[in-house]
Amino acid sequence: MLINKGGQTVSKGTYWELRKGQRIDIADQGTLPGDKASTYLKMPSGVMLLLGPIIGLLYAILMPIIGIATVITLAVGKVLGGLYDLAAKSISFGWRPLNSYLSGKKKKKKDTK
Repeated sequence: MLINKGGQTVSKGTYWELRKGQRIDIADQGTLPGDKASTYLKMPSGVMLLLGPIIGLLYAILMPIIGIATVITLAVGKVLGGLYDLAAKSISFGWRPLNSYLSGKKKKKKDTK
């Protein structure tokens, strides 16, 4: 089995937990540390060394795409936020729900002419 969970009894081999960057070498037979949420991959060290440059290449390729997506997300958020504020200001109820109005509404004074 390629994927194992923490606390599982496993045979001889090298096990990698990628989230923590931890490598566990089991000499004969043993139990993997951690709980059921810990996931270990059983791979030889050579395979992991070959995967390093491939993962780095993916990171270098995807980083500009992630940057562009972040800028677009922020720009759309600003535009939609501005439209929301404009719509909220144009729709007026004449009262504010956050105010209590315990003393009643202010009355206009009548002109005495």
